[in-house]
Amino acid sequence: MLIGDVARRSGVSARMLRHYESLGLVRPTGRTEGGYREYSSEDIRRIFHIESLRSLGLSLREVGRALDDPGFTPSELVDDLIRRTRERIAAETELLTRLSRIGAADPADWEDVLRIVALLQALGSESAGKRQRAALSSDAEVPVDALVEAALSETDPNVAGALRWALARSGDGGLALLAEGLGSPVAEVRKRAVQSIAEIPDGEATALLRDALTNSDIVVRRYAALALGARGVADAVPTLIDMIVEGANDVDAADALSALASDPALADQIGAGLVDRLAHGGIEAFARRRLTQALADIPGTTTSRALADLSHDEDRAVALTATYILKLRNTR
Repeated sequence: MLIGDVARRSGVSARMLRHYESLGLVRPTGRTEGGYREYSSEDIRRIFHIESLRSLGLSLREVGRALDDPGFTPSELVDDLIRRTRERIAAETELLTRLSRIGAADPADWEDVLRIVALLQALGSESAGKRQRAALSSDAEVPVDALVEAALSETDPNVAGALRWALARSGDGGLALLAEGLGSPVAEVRKRAVQSIAEIPDGEATALLRDALTNSDIVVRRYAALALGARGVADAVPTLIDMIVEGANDVDAADALSALASDPALADQIGAGLVDRLAHGGIEAFARRRLTQALADIPGTTTSRALADLSHDEDRAVALTATYILKLRNTR
């Protein structure tokens, strides 16, 4: 079969067939009387083998080795091809993400494009200072999904704070992605997600924080409770009381309860909750003292009666604390 027929049948151009011949990959077994290349059925089969291996991403040198080296084993090369393919997909995915972010920013001209590219590169910089400056930049709007991605992966506390500020300033556009972060299998990502949501002063953010009170991650629940307490949401009360008992950010939890108790409708509810936990057996001494201290800033008759009872508590530290708080309340 002549080269033109082979090209038509195989889909490989005559020029490429000549290139294969120059590399020694496939040589026509004969020549016609006129000197034209003539390919046998075995030659054509080898051409199809070459094309099959090329379709897997092998270089022509690797194809030649695979076909001609009797000691060649494919497993190592296939593993390498898998690795290279994954790297290529990751690079293409990163490029697609960057292009999508630039498109979402709706740049007016190429200067805008270059500014956005510079900001995106700065967000991914190894320098914490550059990342922080990018988050705080007012020269161009950083795409919100880039901010979320950066916020969920940032380990430097100063940069993380700047990113949360930028997200809060950008509105609620990143909330859906932050909500996904709450379900991440990585604990640190969940923590960063709830911290970011907590700084967005938005009704939808508040709803997400309410949902986070039932999150399986106790750290997420605690951050959500502190944020909700500052927003005056009574749903946070049980978790805040648990935090005092457990000694986890107990001072912040007590402050949040105090803020909530400024609402007269909640003051007795909070006081009753603290007293109820004090009445439970099995709570260690330091937890009882923290609960007693937390009653100090909770107004209402429920709290006053509880403090009067606690002033005679068998735990001397609890009794002294309750007595001192009562004196302060009586002088106000």
